[in-house]
Amino acid sequence: MTKRRPLMIMGCTSDAGKSFLVTALCRHAANLGLRVAPFKGQNMSNNAAVTADGGEIGRAQWLQARAARVAPDVRMNPVLLKPTSETHSQVVVLGRVDEVAGARPWLERRPLLWPAVRGALRALLEEHELVIIEGAGSPAEINLRATECVNFSVAREAGADVFLAVDIDRGGAFAHLLGTWLAIEPDERALVKGFILNRFRGDPRLLLDAPRWLEERTGVPVVAVVPFVRHLLLPEEDAFVDRPAAGVAQVRLALVLYPYASNLDEWDPLRYEQGVDVVPIRGARPLDGFDAVLLPGSKNTMASLKYLEASGLADEIRAAADRGTRILGVCGGMQILGRTIHDPSGVESDAPAAFGLGLLDVATTFRAAKTVRRVAVAFAGATLDTYEIHHGEVAPGPLARPTLPDGLGFAAGAVEGVLVHDLPRGTAWRQWFLEELGWRGRAVDFDRRLDDELDRVAGLVAETGLTRAMGL
Repeated sequence: MTKRRPLMIMGCTSDAGKSFLVTALCRHAANLGLRVAPFKGQNMSNNAAVTADGGEIGRAQWLQARAARVAPDVRMNPVLLKPTSETHSQVVVLGRVDEVAGARPWLERRPLLWPAVRGALRALLEEHELVIIEGAGSPAEINLRATECVNFSVAREAGADVFLAVDIDRGGAFAHLLGTWLAIEPDERALVKGFILNRFRGDPRLLLDAPRWLEERTGVPVVAVVPFVRHLLLPEEDAFVDRPAAGVAQVRLALVLYPYASNLDEWDPLRYEQGVDVVPIRGARPLDGFDAVLLPGSKNTMASLKYLEASGLADEIRAAADRGTRILGVCGGMQILGRTIHDPSGVESDAPAAFGLGLLDVATTFRAAKTVRRVAVAFAGATLDTYEIHHGEVAPGPLARPTLPDGLGFAAGAVEGVLVHDLPRGTAWRQWFLEELGWRGRAVDFDRRLDDELDRVAGLVAETGLTRAMGL
């Protein structure tokens, strides 16, 4: 196996398009026949995926592994931070919750985290021809330089060629690039092989001599201008971006986005069906114009429930249930729909108990042990590949009607709660769910659609000359 020098994408800011570029490059390298793996030393997101051995990684690295055509592995994202409040995050190290690291102040965690990051990186470098690495935030955050384990500390450890990306759509791109280059150390500058202007709209000739101006001051060339990609069919890393319905909406779904909502990309298969409109609901508003209300997972169920009650959305959800509107809660959303939530050990919240919305006859108790596993669910003659990821144990009452085996789902009238994620990815389940709401379409294999999109973005990035500049 011929080893190639690792490649690394850093950004001048968060949301500069690093994840997108790494994803496209992983698929391009895989299409060349290379054994390639993605890597991000530390990620912060409440969108998590579950590996075959029951470990957690960020959804972005799950997607990048799919792009690389390799099995997702916790070593691809050895540290995952999952925000549970404004000042605290659950720390997941090599796929498992690390209470010791989570209890340490932020600036004291590196000695605990860096060995896991370095070990995972070295293992992937040994096992693959090429590793494509994603940075986080900005390497110019000088207040974090001594404690970071995701940007130049990783680049130096890997001996990677670094390419610095900027979101030119925000404006100030050349100032961002120059400022970042000036803020990093001389040995770090030596690793930077090129600048990438990402999300460019319009005619590249309008850049005039700005790339040459930048190269004269830094010695680093602009190696690619990547166009702004509209209607991108790839999961968001840690946010929900509203998109209009494809075609005339036959079915309208309200997706409630309370604080700490998690795993929002699992609703993407619904969003991209023709005639289905998934509308984000971020504040109190009447829900009588929707065919169904969706309650996603949450990393802090108590805080999400408190928001619903304080904002008035709780009453709107109850009113929708009284009208017979279909309501589906997933994981934390299921717990919110229930009668009571108990957290005696403060696993997710300081509140020891709370009343739920009372729409489902289930009670939840949070335990320190976390359930993280993949689950095969039989549905309509098909096997759905789903996963569980939760601290809460759900106990049904006599009025809860089982809808999934092994205590994974319960209903009361038109209200249903399930503990498993990713049901919408199943074509058979999606067809059934939407038809029940009056949809007249035909569900598309979402995984095939996703693979087609990965090939499309890989080709788009290759056309910019970036892969050539990287020696691919």
